[in-house]
Amino acid sequence: MELRSVEELMDLLYACRGERPPAGPGGGPGDPHGHALRTAALLRRRRPADKELQVAGLVSPVGRLLWPGDPAARTADAVRPLLGDRVARLVRRQAHPGAWAHDDDLASLRQADDEARTADFDAGVLEDWRTVLELTAARNSRLGAVD
Repeated sequence: MELRSVEELMDLLYACRGERPPAGPGGGPGDPHGHALRTAALLRRRRPADKELQVAGLVSPVGRLLWPGDPAARTADAVRPLLGDRVARLVRRQAHPGAWAHDDDLASLRQADDEARTADFDAGVLEDWRTVLELTAARNSRLGAVD
């Protein structure tokens, strides 16, 4: 699946509300939607100019809603046409610990992801991110498909 518009992406992100993470160790946060909002908000605080990094933290849970396989790879493949290669690379490589050992962006993303699991703060609502998603899509989309 390739996402062709910010509206399609927003629909998937909204669908993550109420989703349950896989069972077992490392199964993920209890609320993927809230976790993604907290991750993106932490990245916004730490790296306010890096919208692509923030967006990578926001979109990570959508892979759970797509076809079978590796959720990070599914998410990366789905968002690449809309949000660009960098966001897709960050999402795909975030799940591989060895990848972020020598990459500051991945280390920041991983740190925010880990902190968002236990952080307790109001991260806002998904609509707060629509403009950032639209700007990122407008700058990176091969298809030029932006709502």
